[in-house]
Amino acid sequence: MITPAPPAWRDESRAPDESTTAWALAARGGDAVAVEYFVRALHRDVLRYVAHLCADPQAVDDLAQDTFLRALGSLHQFEGRSSARAWLLSIARRAVIDGYRYAAARPRLSDVPDWQPAAELAQPRGLPGFDEGVALLDLLAALPVERREAFVLTQLLGLPYAEAAEISGCPVGTVRSRVARARETLTALLAEAEAEAEAEAEAEAGWERGVSPT
Repeated sequence: MITPAPPAWRDESRAPDESTTAWALAARGGDAVAVEYFVRALHRDVLRYVAHLCADPQAVDDLAQDTFLRALGSLHQFEGRSSARAWLLSIARRAVIDGYRYAAARPRLSDVPDWQPAAELAQPRGLPGFDEGVALLDLLAALPVERREAFVLTQLLGLPYAEAAEISGCPVGTVRSRVARARETLTALLAEAEAEAEAEAEAEAGWERGVSPT
């Protein structure tokens, strides 16, 4: 008995973006298993991206689900000209924008909740210059949304600048500028936070020794 060769989209030697694109193309052709692979591979990225853009942490899961429903409904239009991840994140961005428009049309019942609890669920660890990624969540909130989006796409999700520009609908140079400015702001804020933490630690140590800080 001859064992059939596995589908081409299951080639484990592919780069991650090549794999997800192959899965999307196979899913477009009606392969149910490829659909599952596609959703599993990109679900976390969609959650992270939406969490950093959305002002309502309670809406993150719904927006991610909406993103995949939109994507699966329009897979027939995907031709693989860009990576499936970039294509999917573009859909996620539109889902967030539509969510804002829908929220704006409803009566406001309370203050907009903080987005950080949702982002913490998908926060990466070990980023250079940030202690286990913890400080980054607090500092990202200080960035304008355009710079935060550019930073998240390129530095957290690892997209090429060209794909980030395609998702954001702006030139590559603009994305590079936004990322550079975001880095400058984050570095300055991090240095300020570390200085404050050191000062507090020194003051606490002084009190423990019974020495009043000057």
